Amino acid sequence: MKDRDTPYLVGLFALTVATGIVDAVSYLALDYVFTGNMTGNVLFVGFGIGGSDSVPLLSNATALAGFLTGAIAAGRLVRGRTHETRLPTAHLLLLTGTSVAVVVIGLAWLLLSGLAGGWLLGLTAFLAAAMGIQAVAARGAAIPDVNTVVITSTLVNFALDSPLAGGTGEKWVRRAGAVLAMGAGGAIGALLVNSWSGAGALLVGGVCMGVGTLALAAARHQRR
Repeated sequence: MKDRDTPYLVGLFALTVATGIVDAVSYLALDYVFTGNMTGNVLFVGFGIGGSDSVPLLSNATALAGFLTGAIAAGRLVRGRTHETRLPTAHLLLLTGTSVAVVVIGLAWLLLSGLAGGWLLGLTAFLAAAMGIQAVAARGAAIPDVNTVVITSTLVNFALDSPLAGGTGEKWVRRAGAVLAMGAGGAIGALLVNSWSGAGALLVGGVCMGVGTLALAAARHQRR
């Protein structure tokens, strides 16, 4: 692990934990939909189109559209901007705004104490868009192995570069850390949903996003 990457990894791991928490909320407290894991949503949409009555097709299609919308909007904002630092200001501002918005929505949901119908779909779309924005903004840290929302490619690289596959295992710590962070976030989110509420879990997820963003900002400041 390169020393210059370590401060950024702390923030990215925190954002990955936040993704696990948010996905736990969306799956367990909303309508069995992922807002960060789009691989699962693509499959669920396919299942729904194929006639599976147990899959909420509208919710999963909404999440997929929300994620794409957030990622496209974030991409438009960061593309073509010149910068001299790692994690450009535009990326950091996107992460900051997203974490604040998730905290505010979590607080509002906690105070309202219930969601139904259009509100549920609206929250699904918002969370998916937030995850799409985070996925784009986190790329500014320039650590492809920890993109905060995708684990499958990380697992492939972990296995491919492991000594068992004839590799050096050079980046195994960050890759294993990303997988563990996502799993830990899912466990924390499920625990909070079951013992408190989906709103409370979302609030914690937003705070975790904020912590990750602050850690990335600190890393950026140190490396100037």
